[in-house]
Amino acid sequence: MLFDTHVHLNDIKFNDDLLDVIARAQSKNVSKMVVIGYNQETNAKALELAEKYNFIYAAIGWHPVDAIYLTEPLFNELEGQANHPKVVAIGECGLDYYWDTSPRDVQEEVFVRQIRLAQKINKPLVVHTRDSISDAFEVIKKNEGQLTGGVMHCFSGSVEMAREFIKLNFKISLGGPVTFKNGRRPQEVATKIGLEHLLIETDAPYLAPHPYRGKRNEPSYVTLVAKQIADLKQLSYEAVCEQTMKNGMELFKISR
Repeated sequence: MLFDTHVHLNDIKFNDDLLDVIARAQSKNVSKMVVIGYNQETNAKALELAEKYNFIYAAIGWHPVDAIYLTEPLFNELEGQANHPKVVAIGECGLDYYWDTSPRDVQEEVFVRQIRLAQKINKPLVVHTRDSISDAFEVIKKNEGQLTGGVMHCFSGSVEMAREFIKLNFKISLGGPVTFKNGRRPQEVATKIGLEHLLIETDAPYLAPHPYRGKRNEPSYVTLVAKQIADLKQLSYEAVCEQTMKNGMELFKISR
């Protein structure tokens, strides 16, 4: 059984064939998924999907790209949704210096507010970074407090950086880029970081793995991520599926 720990089934790219996408995932033994929200609309959709399907869970948050649009009423709404029984994490949140559509001080403020929300409700954090991994580490380290851990989504940093996040009780999640021919960094992380610290994801509809790179991603493709990690670690595919499922269940406090 496979656990796609980061998927955007709430994206408009799935509007026309969502039922087929979910069916294909189930046919590939993807038995659990966390649908990730990142603004008001996608948070609501993530909750809707989690309520409809017993094998889908939700993470709700506010993406750094949209940080400038987070008002006090919207944060209050987020805080109210956070205690929903199918919400297993806060995020996708973090820092994004690539798009840089929100001022960096605003991104950090919104990130810290979500760290504190995760602490308050005792749920892990789902962290997005782009061209900002060192700053994100410093923000988390400075504000970790009672944080119960989290996941570095679609990790693109170094092995050394991964080890620093692991010290803060974070899991390292690998997606499509670990299958890319030029995916040296995630491949090195997959090889050198213990399987007990890893999660797998698709980030669908984004970052489709080889041989689908450049096309729409979907959760059934998480099998290709697991197979690549198994090959890199010289482990069985089943061992990778089993351990990453266990890791996800423990991190998100899912009992069955």
